[in-house]
Amino acid sequence: MAACLTGQENFASPALRERTETVEAGAMPHTAPIARAARSAFWLAALFAVTMASLPKPPQLGLEQFGDKVQHIVAFLVLAVLANLGWPRTERVRIIERLSLLGAVIEMIQSIPELHRDCDIRDWIADSLAVIVVAAGFALWSRWRTR
Repeated sequence: MAACLTGQENFASPALRERTETVEAGAMPHTAPIARAARSAFWLAALFAVTMASLPKPPQLGLEQFGDKVQHIVAFLVLAVLANLGWPRTERVRIIERLSLLGAVIEMIQSIPELHRDCDIRDWIADSLAVIVVAAGFALWSRWRTR
């Protein structure tokens, strides 16, 4: 729109057009670097979580004293924050759905007898609740910020 007003729509660089479209769509132009960094961190965190969940005897990280559920909650809180920052235009229900699925897949992996891990539906519930809490927090923040 801004390019149309100045009559420079044919001369604007693709980067300028993208920035203009981003601002017009309501996103802040400075969020792109944050989103890219969050997406990279998300994939590293997801790889770390799946790897740790798949190891027969994972190394101690210091959260063991609080129980297995706390480890699940912390892991999925981090994943949910990174997903919401990394994909800000994605519907939150999609982020909840996909991270909940990841939690279910981790529990299925842990049901493999050779791993000597426990498959526990309560772990999946803890994962899903952590993701829902973060999504709700981001929704409230977004609503508050736009007022």
